Amino acid sequence: MLRLNKLISNAGICSRRKADELIENGLVKVNGKTVNQLGIKVNPEDEILVRGKNIRIEKRVYLVLNKPKDCITTTYDPEGRKTVMDFVKDACKERLYPIGRLDRNTTGVLLLTNDGELAQKLAHPSNKIKKIYRVTPERMMSNMEIQKLSKGVMLEDGLAVPDSVELVQNHQLFWLEVTMHSGRNRIVRRMFETIGFEVKQLERIEYAGITNKNLPRGRWRMLTAREVIGLKARG
Repeated sequence: MLRLNKLISNAGICSRRKADELIENGLVKVNGKTVNQLGIKVNPEDEILVRGKNIRIEKRVYLVLNKPKDCITTTYDPEGRKTVMDFVKDACKERLYPIGRLDRNTTGVLLLTNDGELAQKLAHPSNKIKKIYRVTPERMMSNMEIQKLSKGVMLEDGLAVPDSVELVQNHQLFWLEVTMHSGRNRIVRRMFETIGFEVKQLERIEYAGITNKNLPRGRWRMLTAREVIGLKARG
């Protein structure tokens, strides 16, 4: 059950305050009956008329895509390039939007939803959402170079300081796990470039507690109820 004013607002009709005015003025009907009591709760399945027009409430959808390389994070590309929407087009009938961006050749965790309020909160810099990246530079980094990166790098748009930088070695393979709260454009690639390292592979392995564990590249899954609750708590 939802408050009627919130449900009307979620449908994109108006703000909650304006919805209260519509209710008080007798301009809202629920299942054929005019309501003018504030605070009333209704089901999303109820028939709701605002000024005589039936409003449709979309089911909220939340999913994670393990983004592959060579696709862009946008809902449409005028140049006809592959977008992340090509990978989730059969996920649901609702129209989804990506939360934040990953550049064309960065892979990994990308959240998509039709919950605009949550998307805005998670993407806003003030909420300092935690992100973990798996970075494979062109060559092995020395301890001194890793320390230099850890202390922060001055970029053209200001100082960039990671929360942590950890070197991981597995036989002959190596990479760095970089934890960030900043969401500035291409910040991880720019940090490495500034200290003289080209990034061969960049994968976001965690965003706001959601990971791509056991999710093949190019595949998606719906978030669990617990994961959605966790995201809303963070936002």
